[in-house]
Amino acid sequence: MNKEILISVSKRIITSFVVIFLLASFIFVLIRLAPGSPTQKFISPQLSPELANNVAKSFNLDKPIFTQYIYFVKNIFTGDLGISYNYRMPVLSVVKDYFLFTLFFASLSFLIQMIVSYFLVKISFYKSGGIIDKSLSKISLILFVTPSFVLGLMLVYIFSVQLDWLPTSGIKSIYHEDFSLANQIWDYAVHLILPLITLSAAGIAVFYLYLRDSIAEIYNQSFIINLRANGYTEKNIFNKHIIPNAIRPLVSIAGIEFGILLGGALITEVIFSLPGMGRLTVDAIFNRDFPLVIGCSLIAGLMMVLTNLLADLIKIKIDKRLVKDLLQ
Repeated sequence: MNKEILISVSKRIITSFVVIFLLASFIFVLIRLAPGSPTQKFISPQLSPELANNVAKSFNLDKPIFTQYIYFVKNIFTGDLGISYNYRMPVLSVVKDYFLFTLFFASLSFLIQMIVSYFLVKISFYKSGGIIDKSLSKISLILFVTPSFVLGLMLVYIFSVQLDWLPTSGIKSIYHEDFSLANQIWDYAVHLILPLITLSAAGIAVFYLYLRDSIAEIYNQSFIINLRANGYTEKNIFNKHIIPNAIRPLVSIAGIEFGILLGGALITEVIFSLPGMGRLTVDAIFNRDFPLVIGCSLIAGLMMVLTNLLADLIKIKIDKRLVKDLLQ
């Protein structure tokens, strides 16, 4: 069985890295075929045209696109993602600080999604068929179909513009450094409330709907009926038998969701001006910073691969019969 698991995991890793490489290659070609040149922002109208050629040469932009692609492939296999045109630093050095924030932000959002959806499902289970259960299902559907930028702007308008309770953007106040340690922590927390709600709302809805449907499917199965007939309490049945079985189908969904979050909560980070991977990617696109765009895309794809691989390993741990499915 261990050999089969190793083969299935190796197969997934190879396939995933091929997908990441194809994604990066597609982005490489796409941004170079787009009109405009990143050298233009370094050129002043008062300077000679020769400077444009020198800048383009320093970025290897004077070579044919196929030659640029060969350099790109070579650098990828040597672990060199190039130098950011805008920051004049190695891409990995630029991405590092932004990724650390996204890692914290995404992990916190993911934790909130899991905890809140679990308690909402627990409430709806004990109030099954009632007003609370029906209301939660309808609210979840509304949150699921509401675009994150719409929700984010609504929250800013209500709680920042109208009520003036929470800040509109950033992660800290202007006078943050003058605060005590406790007030600095509170300042960070206050700034992250609206972004976390915006980022977590759709995920909570997804987890709630999937988990609620899974529970409804398991609830009337024969082994649950037997447990109930043998005198087990509903609380015991729910916590020890229904939830463990209902969570299994959610593992794949959780892996995808966490991968998306780690890849960069693009819209949320842009709306609230957060220093994360999503905002960095958007800025790199607008600045036509080719190496940084490709680097961000590669890292986002890698995060998706790792989280999905982790989800597969968890599923195998839960049910080793899934190894055959992974080998197909």
